[in-house]
Amino acid sequence: MSGKSVRNRKVKKPAPRSKRPEAGETKILGVSTGTSSPHSSDPKDTLQGKVGSAGSELDPYIRGLMANIPIPIVVLDLDRRVRMCNAAFEQLFGYEIQHILNVELESILAPPDRVVEVAQFIQRAANGHSIRLRTKRKHRNGSLIDVQAFGAPFVLNGTTIGSFGMYEDISNQRLAEDAQRYAEEKFRSLFENAIEGIFQITPEGRFLSANPALARMCGYSSPAEVLEKVDDVGRVLYVDPRRREEFKREIEHRGVVHGFEYQIRRKDGTKIWLSKNARAVRGEDGRILHYEGTVEDITDRKRSELERQAATEIVRAVSVSENLDDLLHSIHAALKKVLYAENCFIALREPSTGGFQFPFFIDQLDCASPPSSAVERSSVAYVYRTGQAMLIPRNRFDQLVHLGEVDPAEIPAPSWLGVPLRAPAATIGVLVVQHHDRANVYTERDLEFLSSVGDQIAFAIERKRGEERMRESEARLRLLVEQLPAVLWTVDSNLRFTSALGAGLARLGLKPDQIVGMPLLEYFETSDQTFLPIAAHRRAVSGEPVTFHVEWKDGSYACHVEPLRGSGGEIVGAICMALDVTDRKQLEEQFRQAQKMEAVGRLAGGIAHDFNNLLMVIQGYADLLTDRLPPGQVLRRNAEQIQMAAQRATSLTQQLLAFSRKQMLAPKVLNIQAVVSDMGKILRRLIGEDIELETSWEKDLWLVKADRSQIEQVIMNLAVNARDAMPHGGRLTIETANVELDSSFASTPSVLAPGKYAMLAVTDNGCGMDAKTQAHVFEPFFTTKEKGRGTGLGLATVYGIVKQSGGYVWVYSEPAHGTTFKIYLPRIEEETPAGDSDRIDSRSLPRGTEMVLLVEDEKGVRELAREYLEMSGYAVIEAEDGHTALELAAMHAGPIHLVLTDVVMPGISGRELAERIVNIRPGIKVLYMSGYTDQAIVHHGILGSEGVLLQKPFTLATLAAKLREVLIPEPVA
Repeated sequence: MSGKSVRNRKVKKPAPRSKRPEAGETKILGVSTGTSSPHSSDPKDTLQGKVGSAGSELDPYIRGLMANIPIPIVVLDLDRRVRMCNAAFEQLFGYEIQHILNVELESILAPPDRVVEVAQFIQRAANGHSIRLRTKRKHRNGSLIDVQAFGAPFVLNGTTIGSFGMYEDISNQRLAEDAQRYAEEKFRSLFENAIEGIFQITPEGRFLSANPALARMCGYSSPAEVLEKVDDVGRVLYVDPRRREEFKREIEHRGVVHGFEYQIRRKDGTKIWLSKNARAVRGEDGRILHYEGTVEDITDRKRSELERQAATEIVRAVSVSENLDDLLHSIHAALKKVLYAENCFIALREPSTGGFQFPFFIDQLDCASPPSSAVERSSVAYVYRTGQAMLIPRNRFDQLVHLGEVDPAEIPAPSWLGVPLRAPAATIGVLVVQHHDRANVYTERDLEFLSSVGDQIAFAIERKRGEERMRESEARLRLLVEQLPAVLWTVDSNLRFTSALGAGLARLGLKPDQIVGMPLLEYFETSDQTFLPIAAHRRAVSGEPVTFHVEWKDGSYACHVEPLRGSGGEIVGAICMALDVTDRKQLEEQFRQAQKMEAVGRLAGGIAHDFNNLLMVIQGYADLLTDRLPPGQVLRRNAEQIQMAAQRATSLTQQLLAFSRKQMLAPKVLNIQAVVSDMGKILRRLIGEDIELETSWEKDLWLVKADRSQIEQVIMNLAVNARDAMPHGGRLTIETANVELDSSFASTPSVLAPGKYAMLAVTDNGCGMDAKTQAHVFEPFFTTKEKGRGTGLGLATVYGIVKQSGGYVWVYSEPAHGTTFKIYLPRIEEETPAGDSDRIDSRSLPRGTEMVLLVEDEKGVRELAREYLEMSGYAVIEAEDGHTALELAAMHAGPIHLVLTDVVMPGISGRELAERIVNIRPGIKVLYMSGYTDQAIVHHGILGSEGVLLQKPFTLATLAAKLREVLIPEPVA
């Protein structure tokens, strides 16, 4: 590496492009490679001399090679200065050879922290080393590009005369590698932290892999212990090995298994239920290598299902049993499905004697029920007295004996569970299950379940006594409710429908009491306990009235749910009334939408006035600078950049105005097909290489009258929307067609009047939209894109432009099948579309010599307008407000031919000022200017219909033409 400081080297300025090569100078790819004079002794001329001495035979081959090879290549001399490069290099880094010729390569390509690296890389290549590395290089715009760089010496006739570098853009490769690394890390994290068990297992039953969650489910300390100890899953884990064989048969036949449920025995001997999802992984020969999938602990769910099943059976038994004995046997059969109930009895309190009777008694040790006297100071009596469900193992029994609550002569069971039977009016008895051999058989969950069952049993007994009264009451209630234009239902404490009545059932497609016995979760087709109707009913069952709203079955319902209390005041469920408010909600939504659109429209109009004043000053002075600076100067390029920025800002304001349908358009007769054709290149650049663009044209497409720039914006917005709907590539189709609609379309929701239309259709095969999204797609600020990617103005702008142009937008979409937007614009009978060459040559602008009174409260706009007027030859009197203008109009001795005034000003408005000046100076002409684009300027009284309006921001050419139009109007034919 040279000892010279890279940073302090001066970059030679490239020679002007128009300079012709001197005698003996060789041109390669249109770039001068220097002189081939044999007298040159400067080392930096070695490369040029060698190449030049190759003669004209070699020159075409070098030009062809450099021009056609797609790999970016740069050739350097021994001082690391650029001597030539190909087009691929220019395209990759944004430089043209004439700008970097003789410039040290590290000064243009090296990032600030890699200047030394680049210099060393070049020096090593020049010293005879072939070097390849992955690194970053700087683009002309300052951005960094991931590249694979290759450097090698440039040897000619055995002499190293420099070096050359080749570059490959690996940005996408780096992104893909980063994405793959992230995916692997994410998968590893998911595997380690998943709450579900994840496994790979051989057909013989040996684990290949297991995650921590699976180890915990099986009762092992780690996945390693599972792999070590479980050598045959069917033998070690499965409670029923036959289920393992059933699983193997199913997965070998189908290849996949979903929701396969089975019981396993954990390491400590306890049993749990698992649900398995798995697939078979086969080798190239079709043989199953292993199974892989996930398992979920569904013990609680299975227990809940058994509890629900038992509760359902008990409820059913209450309805179908003809007597109490049948009912109690059915209840016992249901209980055995959930818990150990081989020893079970029911003790009912006899109010007349104060003792207990045993209508149901099953015990493995005792053949008959105990006499009532034997239980007066027993565990059963204690549960009844306290009214609390409880577990009474041996140690708890001993405590109760010590406290004198139970008789010590009672023989305690190792596991004993008793729950009070609470009817709506009072506690009527006790339900008991027990185990004579094992302790801790029952759990707190068993206690909770049996408590709920005890309530149902008590309710069933009491229900038998009051069935007749209940039937009479229900008949009266049903007659009343069936006439209500609503839906009325009740649920029990377990949130199961106990009734469903009302005229509103018809809209839901239900008959009275059709859903009785169905759980709320099942009816609302959800398992989410926080779902609003479910949560509201739970709060009501706990004693809290709740009012809520729900969207269900294509309708909107206002609901109120109250606790349902029994005759004793205790809560036995909930009662709810639902009123159908679908029509009212639709009207409210339409009203809110109208308010939202109106508010945004007003905001856009307000922005236009203030913002356009600023834009006019920026753009106007930029225009003046551009006209006054000769081409090629740096300051002129700066001024042109200001012009471009101002134009972009103007287009943003126009976009806001477009969706509010208050933009002032410049409609012309045009052919939509020609607009789309002209936009072909920019559309392909916009949608990207992974999206295929297809077009289909109607021959002799009808002409329309519209603002060309706005139609271009419509096409651009729809193309962007389609591109975002196809993140992984796809096909974008743009079609045009002539469409003639008859009177049958007048009654459709599209409100598209019959007639002839030119139709533009933009179709993608992307992700599509559901009906709910389509209903909001044209709303301003509504977007489905990620935060920071969308403004929500694109389709709203499309809607505003098309409606303002007298057309209609129609959208059709299906999720996962793409979207089509169709735009209908009325046909215009004119023969020739207007051209686009409407620009006025500034050198031939109309001029005048008249006196103009300029009235503008915005200083920047006023100064710019005065300069425009003076450049056009006019004499100017300027005033900052209406009062000053009136004084100047009265005091000025000479004539005033025209007053140029802003429309909206503090104090005196432009219209009032004009009326008063006309009284002072009859015959004076008036030209209004305004930043407002709202049609209310003319149509709502701010300006009269006779007023001539100049729209801000305006250019010198526009002002000059409008002044001559007002001062010398065309004669009336």
